[in-house]
Amino acid sequence: MDGGQPVSGFGELLRDQRERAGMTQQCLADHATLSVRAVRDLEAGRVRRPRHETVRLVADALRLTGRTRTAFEAAASRRPPAAEPAAPPAPRTAIVGREQETATLTHCLTGEGDRLVSVVGLGGVGKTRLALAAAWHTHRSERWPVHWVPCGERGTLAALADGADLEGAADRPALLVLDGADGSLDPALLEGLFHRLPGLRVLITSRAPLGLDGEQVVPLAPLATPGPDTAPRDLAEVPAVRLMLAHMRRLRPGLTLEPADTLAIAGLCAYLDGLPRALEYAAGWTLLESPDRLTRRLAASPFGLAAPPVTHCERGDVREALDEALRSLTADQLALVRLLSDAAPDWSLEEAAAVSGHSAPHCHQTVHGLLVRGLLRLTGRQDTARFAVLNLVRTVCREPNDAPGRVPLPRTPYPAALVS
Repeated sequence: MDGGQPVSGFGELLRDQRERAGMTQQCLADHATLSVRAVRDLEAGRVRRPRHETVRLVADALRLTGRTRTAFEAAASRRPPAAEPAAPPAPRTAIVGREQETATLTHCLTGEGDRLVSVVGLGGVGKTRLALAAAWHTHRSERWPVHWVPCGERGTLAALADGADLEGAADRPALLVLDGADGSLDPALLEGLFHRLPGLRVLITSRAPLGLDGEQVVPLAPLATPGPDTAPRDLAEVPAVRLMLAHMRRLRPGLTLEPADTLAIAGLCAYLDGLPRALEYAAGWTLLESPDRLTRRLAASPFGLAAPPVTHCERGDVREALDEALRSLTADQLALVRLLSDAAPDWSLEEAAAVSGHSAPHCHQTVHGLLVRGLLRLTGRQDTARFAVLNLVRTVCREPNDAPGRVPLPRTPYPAALVS
């Protein structure tokens, strides 16, 4: 080639030579005995390694000779550099205490091959952060492109309708993350994407299951908290305590704790149910107050725990997240969670059925829905499963009916004497 601007790939070189020869794509196709679509695909770079015979026919049709032809054929045989697959947003904080959940979620997508997975749970429980950890693990270990869509932003879902921006999903696995898809997802949109893009996997975060066809639900509970049998030397390894200590040490590098401080932190983590957003807020205020003093203050008013001026996590209101979760319940679910909040610290399914007056199958379904939404916590061993209402949920449910911010209750299906 002589004169003009240098061109990089074979497609650009072909277009440049065709235009120099004064040919249209149709004209070149006719002279090279190819289809016009083949010429278009070559120029657009959709053919990564064109066949030698095709390159010879095109070079003959363009009447290329000497060094120009040699350079043209060399460009056709040169493999273009592989593009780096799309990556999810860079995480801004470490994920602490969610190692098992991250491995499980990643395996659902890459090992089990589930195409539609929803991570559900309370607001502030860490659904977005877990999805981000699984997305990065998948991106790095499997080299999948990851497309991250915040569903709260206008127009983001509509832009996916034709799947044009979902790199790679037509011929190999790719991951689409729909973060915060509460009530904003059109099932027809997903069906269309799955049909057109066989390699697509979709990961959703939402406060409750969306009831979509083929949806695999992964409930995300608050972090595990210390139990009554946890030895003092093991407290710092409990996930909720690990997270709170990590936040505290960012604010106070080199922090050392007395045994009494660790016990107070463990108690505070249990009182706040291991809810990551609440733990980070509490850790922020330990810059001013000791864990023991903070626990005493919150015991009188747990929902006075506001975000400190400096915090790493998304700002939100713990009380508002609980109210929203309670408002989304059915009448049966809401009445049962209120009933269980007023009595024993934990329950078996048989005890809950007996107290509620409903059949065992009906009670089992109701409890299952509450567990999935993160309002209950499993306790005890697998063979003697028991469950408890979260402490913060108990506090909301025990407030007087006329208290400010009270969640309005529908007509209860339980005897009035049991739900006061």
